[in-house]
Amino acid sequence: MVEAGADIVDVGGESTRPGAGVVDAAEEMGRVLPVIRGIAAQTRTPVSVDTYKASVARAAIEAGAVIVNDISGLAYDPALAQVAAEGRAGLVLMHMRGHSSEMYAHAQYADLVSEVGAELRVAMAVATRAGVPREAIILDPGVGFAKRPEHSFGVLARLDDPALTALDRPWLVGPSRKSFLRAALGDLPPAGRDWGTAAAVTAAVLVGAHIVRVHAVKEMVQVVRVADKIRALRAATPSA
Repeated sequence: MVEAGADIVDVGGESTRPGAGVVDAAEEMGRVLPVIRGIAAQTRTPVSVDTYKASVARAAIEAGAVIVNDISGLAYDPALAQVAAEGRAGLVLMHMRGHSSEMYAHAQYADLVSEVGAELRVAMAVATRAGVPREAIILDPGVGFAKRPEHSFGVLARLDDPALTALDRPWLVGPSRKSFLRAALGDLPPAGRDWGTAAAVTAAVLVGAHIVRVHAVKEMVQVVRVADKIRALRAATPSA
């Protein structure tokens, strides 16, 4: 991944796909810590740990992770914020409702973007009260999490909405191979959704994403570089 152009390597030991089972902390640490140590010993590329458990985050930081990626936005284990603060780690706060097993029951929005923005603002307040510097926080709109396909496409389309840009933090977007893409592509398996992923990544970059989380690194690096050029020119060209 690093040789293919990845700027961050994200390591996770528990699947968070819809309906996935819970992995206990000891098992999760057994899965991720050797990998994090191995990567940190071989490259200076930052390592991120994808966990919502404070104990796993603490061990991962000690093993060499410098970013904690919490899909729950501190809702599952608020103590994780203090761990990130003490470890001087970056903290990704994703928008999510409920748990993976029943998150679609919470996919009800009167005003999608305003609600996502408001709930992320609450998560940021929890983090900063625990001592995480605002500058260390990255936000994730939670594509595919507690969102029907129309909601996932909606947050991608409106990432530059004032309700989200007012939070004034970098955005991480993770559309790669997710099931919401089937609403546009049909019933393709995850590995068959890379072209759809490329379109979603392009759209995300054009509307303001700073980081994209992907599987096919080599291919998506090309996609991001082209989209980045287009976004830079749009920003530099005055509108008529």
